[in-house]
Amino acid sequence: MKYIYWIIGAFVGLVALAYVALFTAVGNSMLKPLIEAQIKEQTKLESSLEQFTLCMSSLHIVLQLNKENRISVEGTYSLFSQDFDLTYKLALEKLSSLQALTKTKLNDSFFTEGKVKGNMQDIKVQGLSDVAKSNTSYKIVLKNLHPTSIIAKVQDLDLSALLHMLNQKQYAAAAVGLDVNFKDITPHQLDGNILLQTKEGLLNSAVMKKDFHLTIPKTRFAMNLKADLKGDNIDYKYYLNSNLAKLSSAGRVKPEPLTLALRYEVNVKELAVLKPLTHADIRGPLYLSGNVKGTKEQLLISGKSDIAASKTTFAALLREFAPKSLQANIKDLQVQKLLYMVKQPHYTDALVDVKVNITDADMKNLQGDVRTVVKKGLLDSRLLTKLYKFQSPMPKVSYGMQAYTTLRKNLIDTKVDFASNLANLNVKRARFDINDGSLQSDYRVKIHNLDRLYFVSQRHLKGALSANGEVKKAKDLDFTMHSDVAGGKLDAKLHNDDFHADINKLHTLDILDMLIYPKVLAADIDAKLDYNLAAAKGNLKGFLSNGKFTRNQVLDLTKQYAHIDLYKQRFKGDISAKINKEHILASLDLKSNTSSIKTTNSKLNSKTKRIDSAIDISANGNPLVVKLQGNVNAPKVSVDASKIIKKEAEKAVTKELQKHLGKDVGNLLKGLF
Repeated sequence: MKYIYWIIGAFVGLVALAYVALFTAVGNSMLKPLIEAQIKEQTKLESSLEQFTLCMSSLHIVLQLNKENRISVEGTYSLFSQDFDLTYKLALEKLSSLQALTKTKLNDSFFTEGKVKGNMQDIKVQGLSDVAKSNTSYKIVLKNLHPTSIIAKVQDLDLSALLHMLNQKQYAAAAVGLDVNFKDITPHQLDGNILLQTKEGLLNSAVMKKDFHLTIPKTRFAMNLKADLKGDNIDYKYYLNSNLAKLSSAGRVKPEPLTLALRYEVNVKELAVLKPLTHADIRGPLYLSGNVKGTKEQLLISGKSDIAASKTTFAALLREFAPKSLQANIKDLQVQKLLYMVKQPHYTDALVDVKVNITDADMKNLQGDVRTVVKKGLLDSRLLTKLYKFQSPMPKVSYGMQAYTTLRKNLIDTKVDFASNLANLNVKRARFDINDGSLQSDYRVKIHNLDRLYFVSQRHLKGALSANGEVKKAKDLDFTMHSDVAGGKLDAKLHNDDFHADINKLHTLDILDMLIYPKVLAADIDAKLDYNLAAAKGNLKGFLSNGKFTRNQVLDLTKQYAHIDLYKQRFKGDISAKINKEHILASLDLKSNTSSIKTTNSKLNSKTKRIDSAIDISANGNPLVVKLQGNVNAPKVSVDASKIIKKEAEKAVTKELQKHLGKDVGNLLKGLF
């Protein structure tokens, strides 16, 4: 029995000690510094307990978080039944000083007070607040510390005050009302409704312009959201109205498992105002409406739009929120309005029709096709002339196009037929590899009138030109061209900046006619050209055959002085040229049976069409030097016929002296001349 008494005594002593430590003034004074130290460590603030009174059935605690912010709790409780009836008050006069606790900067003040009643299994919280200048009341029920019911009423909440409190810029001002009536928020047993109303809304134009460089008119807005929750379903209606945009949506949402059946409508007068939300740098109006139906496993989004003044319909299938397929039909999209929308210059006017049928949108197994038709295309010649700094105006260019694209995994194949009053382009297959970014394409191009390219070439050309070949772009750029031109053939290839051309049997008259140069020589030319595009330098080496001169001032003078008709002779020989941008140094060495024509490093400027050339002519043994200077179409011609004159004079004098002095005088005169 003695030991039992000892145990009972010890237990009673411990209980008494615990009572003294917890529920007496002496015990409270001992616990107070320990609790303060823990609060300081957790809040990272210089907190203090102004009041700490804990009795067997009541408590009164006042916590000074810092100089401007205070929390107080007062009331009764029962240790045995675990019931409590407490009154609380939060008076946070300076939220900005609580950043160490809130981990984010807050502004202004926050006040709330109310009662907490019940026990640990059933707690009821009821209170009032002035958050963001509002009149707010709330009632919350917790079962086993989990909320099961929430009823709240927020009246006249000031949106700009809320944004300032949350340290956000005041993008808008509005009066907000919120009614929350959740009788039961237990998962799968939802029962309640929400009504959110925003009125007297006004966007802050100054902040929008400063932060997003958007100039918007004075914009007022109002918003309504009504949602009814029952079981697993949420039925809602949402509507936003402003002078810039109208948005509405309604339908049913089932959160678990996610099921959607809703409709939507978007009517935006100016997309630029949505940049803070979309982060998209676009502008202009947009109308969009449609439906969303399905589950997380298979969700169908369909709709119609007037993007860029088009008539557009679409249907997209998502699986696990990833795109699976897409069908779209775009009719009469106005390219000029699309360019405006994406803030690009007005390069062109055109109407575009597009039909998209993507049966598998997975990038690893891409499957589908796209048909594109461009109608009534018209380039903005004035703008393009200015942007690309053409020295002469670009002509009016109208065009149209049809393209058919197939998508197969990583390969995109496109067939193109492009027609314009400048040139036609046909591509049987342009293949783009998504994986390595390479492109391989054939092409056939026809230029109707070369002179219409004057704005690019800065030289007048005559006639038409057709060519075909291939383009390859991977690590390097490779380009080939084949053309039947000037009565012969031209085969060329480009590797990055290095261009090489093989010229076979081109007729010089056709070439001179194309270049609008005087048609002084009819011949066939074979040559090779090597040219570097980056340096604009190159060399031409060739051979001219079956050459016959046409009527020209040089050979007329030759006939006059040398008394020989070179027009009847056929010439052949080597030709060469060194090209340095517009400067050309040309050389030729032509011979016939009895005569020769030779020039070395004749200067020709292809831009100014200036020529400076000295031509050495030997006409049946009669030497003649002809100089050409000035415009290539009408050069100044000068003739040095001193050698011919000397020879002719010798003949004439010899003949006359022989009449009077005899034949031996000829040998004497040779010595003199």
